[in-house]
This record gives sequence, C-alpha cells and structure tokens, in this order.
Amino acid sequence: MHITQAFDAGNIEIVSASNASDIQLRIRQDAQSDFYQWFYFRLTGAGGSPCTLKLLNAAGAAYPAGFEDYRVVYSYDRKHWRRHSTELIDGVLHIPITPEQDSIYFAYFTPYSMERHADLIATSLRSPLCRLEVLGQSLDGQDIDLLKITGPGDSSYRKNCWLIARQHPGESMAQWWMEGALESLLDPTSEFSAELLQRCNFYVIANMNPDGSRRGHLRTNAAGRNLNREWETPTMENSPEVYLTREAITHFGVDFFLDVHGDESLPYCFIAGVEGLADWNADKQAQLDFYKNRLAQRNADFQTEAGYPPKAPGEANLSMSTGFVGSHFGCLAMTLEMPFKDTTATPDPEFGWSGDRSKKLAHSCLVVIAEYFESGL
Repeated sequence: MHITQAFDAGNIEIVSASNASDIQLRIRQDAQSDFYQWFYFRLTGAGGSPCTLKLLNAAGAAYPAGFEDYRVVYSYDRKHWRRHSTELIDGVLHIPITPEQDSIYFAYFTPYSMERHADLIATSLRSPLCRLEVLGQSLDGQDIDLLKITGPGDSSYRKNCWLIARQHPGESMAQWWMEGALESLLDPTSEFSAELLQRCNFYVIANMNPDGSRRGHLRTNAAGRNLNREWETPTMENSPEVYLTREAITHFGVDFFLDVHGDESLPYCFIAGVEGLADWNADKQAQLDFYKNRLAQRNADFQTEAGYPPKAPGEANLSMSTGFVGSHFGCLAMTLEMPFKDTTATPDPEFGWSGDRSKKLAHSCLVVIAEYFESGL
C-alpha cells in the first residue's frame, strides 16, 4: 500500500500508512502561509481492502465547516470523479472506503491541472476570434495568460467584459466554469455567441494563480500571498499576477467584471456584490439585482436568498478585486461563488457540485451578460 502526492496540484503528508483501517494523513499548508484545506493524492495497492483514511488536521483547516456534511471526490482514471461520504469525528475527517481498483485518487474537489490549463489555452486559440497575450510571469516563472475574444469588425464601440478565475487556486470549480465559458464564447455554431461578441469584447484570465495551482495550495501564490487581498497595492515582488492584471484592465478598459470563486462551507451558488462602496447608489443596486435575479431565472442551481451579508456603504474592502475594480472604474463588479459541497435545493447524490455543473452555470452567466447590456441599466 502506497500514497503519493507527487504530481500537479498534489497535496498530502503521510503520518502512517501501514494499516489500511487507520491510514493517517495531514494536509500540507500553503507555502509561507497558515492556510490549508486543499488535498489531492493517490492511494495504490489497496484494491478490495476496506480502508479508513483519516485527515488528522481537518479541524485546523482554513474553513473547518467545509468538512461538515462533506463528501470527498474520488476517481480511478482522473476523468470521472464521483462523491463518497465522509465522517468528521473529533476534528478528524474519516474517509471509509473499499477501493474497487489498485489505484484510486482523492481530492477536495475535482482537480483542474496546469496541463489541462495549457490544453484549454491551445483549444481556445484554434478560434480566429481568440488571441493570446502573455501578461508576464509568476514568481515560479509560469506564464500569466490573457485571452482576448472579440467578433469580426470594429470592436472599439463594444463593452469590455473581464472574467477572471482561480485567484484562490484550490477553488478549481472556478476554472471548470472558465472552460464552460470559453467553450460557449468560441462555439462557431452558436448564434448567441456570435451576437454577444458583436456587443462585447471579452478579456479572460482562466487561471490567476498558476503557482498555487501547481503547488497544491488552497489560497495563496508562491510568496504566500492571498491574491484577492492584493488589489489595492500589488507588487511585482509579491503578487505579479495581480499587478499585471491591474495594468491590463487599465489599458484595455472595463465595463463588466466577474471574479469566479468557490466557497468551502456554504452549499449554494450565489453572487457577492460591492454594496460597501462609498458611492453605492440605487442605480448600482438595480444593476446588481438585475444580474442576480436573471441568473436565478436562467439556472436552477443559482439562488439569491443565501450568501454573504452585504457591507454598509463605505466599508468595502478595496484590496479585493471587485472592490478595487468597482471603486476605480465604476462598472458592475461581482464575485460568483460556487460550492465545494453541493447545492441544497438541487442536490446530486452521485456527483455533488461538479465541473460539469460549473460549466453549465458559465453558459447561463454569459446569457445574462447579454441581457444585462440589452437592458441599458
């Protein structure tokens, strides 16, 4: 019996793996940080044997409530991921399972590897509507990829829409969402996408944190920085990902901004606005409400009842992407959150919240972007 995490996005530390009924593990912290929750590892040599894997430090994770009523994702081929029940006992997450094969993978959520990211960029660039600009490099030397997508003809009058994802690398559902968005935008048979790209230019950063993604981090980059707290004063030394993205937004302009995330604890899809901006007013509230309400009508997995409580005017966190963009550019800026667990109103016992459902939600979000600009709000 053997356990390894020596692959892209892998994360686990082995305490003891000599007894199948008591495999003791710990989740590794993000580099230069106290954050941890993401795990991804492979167990081999235990096919047909009843096993209990124990994550000993679950209680000290960044969001311990994320392990309550949580079902782990597992796969035998890294293509098809299903859910399996866990038990949280005295702060230790127990995974009781009898593997059907001699090799099985476990992860906090369906992984999205940097290899798949490279494939996503390459596939997108097959479209003549898509161009790549490498904004620069991360601290580990990885490219920060910006995809620019626009329809034929004069694009100067079109609205500039920014979509970014995976500032927090462990939130891999955000990049599954991005895959769905790019597939929809670049579908050559879609009349909807053709019409949307006559109205909007899209600037897409499918992975804001390639270093954290490859390293198996939950929340930070290679320097231990939470990128979604770096937007007010980013530096090339600590957060080049944000610094370079800010420069690009300023250069190209922005009329709509969506930052895609995942929430460890809350079993809902929801949107967080920036009601805490000092200049928040009835018009901006109407824009936010329009988008949220239309998205709830378009996709049964999305809802508007639960989420983060809005901040009072003047209390917005300008170090966050949406706070910074909303404050400096005055456009509709929102954070989309999806669950690590499942949606309470539309549960899927076999798959829970998944990459496929994230991709479908992305298409719905694009439809509502079109409706938002058509509304004239």
